[in-house]
Amino acid sequence: MTIKVGIVMDPIESIAFKKDTSLALLWAAQRKGWELHYMEQRHLFMRDGTVQAKMAPLRVAMDPQSWFERDEYQIRPLADLDVVLMRKDPPFNNEFIYTTHLLALAEQEGVLIVNRTQALRDFNEKLFATHFPQCCPPVLVTRDEQLLRAFHAEHKDVILKPLDGMGGASIFRITEDGVNLGVIIETLTAHGSQTIMAQKYIPEIVDGDKRILMINGEPVPYALARVPLAGETRGNLAAGGRGEGRPLTDRDRWIAEQVGPTLREEGLLFVGLDVIGDYLTEINVTSPTCLRELDAQFGLDIGMQLMAVIEQKLAGS
Repeated sequence: MTIKVGIVMDPIESIAFKKDTSLALLWAAQRKGWELHYMEQRHLFMRDGTVQAKMAPLRVAMDPQSWFERDEYQIRPLADLDVVLMRKDPPFNNEFIYTTHLLALAEQEGVLIVNRTQALRDFNEKLFATHFPQCCPPVLVTRDEQLLRAFHAEHKDVILKPLDGMGGASIFRITEDGVNLGVIIETLTAHGSQTIMAQKYIPEIVDGDKRILMINGEPVPYALARVPLAGETRGNLAAGGRGEGRPLTDRDRWIAEQVGPTLREEGLLFVGLDVIGDYLTEINVTSPTCLRELDAQFGLDIGMQLMAVIEQKLAGS
């Protein structure tokens, strides 16, 4: 029987063809002969306790001029599908939360949601890393200005960042001189009304912010080091970083071993760990990327690895 795969994603017309991970996952599913069905957040709805969607049959191609063909939308229950890939990028706002609640109704009817909806709600990508303090640099989560100033005074060189950002947005480095510390704290905390994260600056960022992809709690054997532009403290590709593939180090594997069992327990089948130097800094659970770059540099097929896990889960193994 053909497996029916749905995906909830940002508009497919607007993706970056060369690096989009969602496209690679769809391509892998299609190569297995599975049916593809396309949705955006706005297409999901619930009527009388049943979650439904306007979904469109989809075909994809690894063609930079024409990477998808989408048929007419039809209203169908999500329970008609076997699996739904939840690939909507942050921001993690109320609309994102409402979407996970709708998907949870389908989950209750037996649809496999990747990643599991409760885990998407429970695990903030910045805070989740702090569940593994043995892996993390010194870190503080607060909206209290005095605590943030004391953390800076102790560590001299720190990173301040919001808890809901992506792509390196609104990340600030404050060195020992503390220039603009006050205004940065005011801006990020919205004058003490929003909680933020402070981390000790890790100088190894100049060698890259490594993305380690985890499939059902097991690491892909290579990481993508996102090397910052000269003068930058952010390695994110969206902030201009350069992607350079590297084999995992012993420390990388140790971090993956620390985190992997929790990922499996929580139904987080496809996750990205961010590692700088020897330290875990974030755990990306919403729509991890960097698959395409690793596939290209090392001849991998990470999407097909994930499809194999999904197939096993659907078979009950």
